[in-house]
Amino acid sequence: MNQPKSRGTRSSFPMPNNATLGAVVAVVAVILGFLILKSVSSDGGSGSVTPPVDTVETPTTLDPAAPPVVTVPTLTAFKVQIANASGVAGSAGKLTLEMQSLGYVTQPALNVAPGTPKRQVTGVFYLAGCEANAQNVAERLGSSPEVGAMPTPLPLETGTLREACVLILLGTDIAGKTLPGATAAGNGTASTDTTTTVAG
Repeated sequence: MNQPKSRGTRSSFPMPNNATLGAVVAVVAVILGFLILKSVSSDGGSGSVTPPVDTVETPTTLDPAAPPVVTVPTLTAFKVQIANASGVAGSAGKLTLEMQSLGYVTQPALNVAPGTPKRQVTGVFYLAGCEANAQNVAERLGSSPEVGAMPTPLPLETGTLREACVLILLGTDIAGKTLPGATAAGNGTASTDTTTTVAG
């Protein structure tokens, strides 16, 4: 009985002939040649290809002798009310003029309401949203004033802050003293604390 002759296994993909393989190689060579010529012409024809370099912006060097920049609240963005709680006549008016000379916007000086106890330590009080402004004022006053939320009821002879969001209740610790860097020139805003109405 005749056995069928075994045939070699055939690949499922036909092998490309030499002409097809040559055409593919020629196309790849043309593309590579085009890319090389384009690179050479873009760098001025020097023939060398320079890899791109990452650039890092160098920050501007500050003068080491220059003082540091400090961000502070804009002094004209809020108003300050100063009320005499020290028992020292005219001291709130004097402080009002000094604060004006330093760039603060102030209301005319007041006295505290009758019967309000005399303060030994100056207090700086604020309405909601004026906390940073009050802290700025407290730092300017120095001598570690008390800082806190606005007292209610207001201990002012007028009973109102008008447009101010920061209140200074002037105590005996700084009453009559001149603030560092301030002058008493101010802008001439009238003061009403010519007499004191505090107890003690």
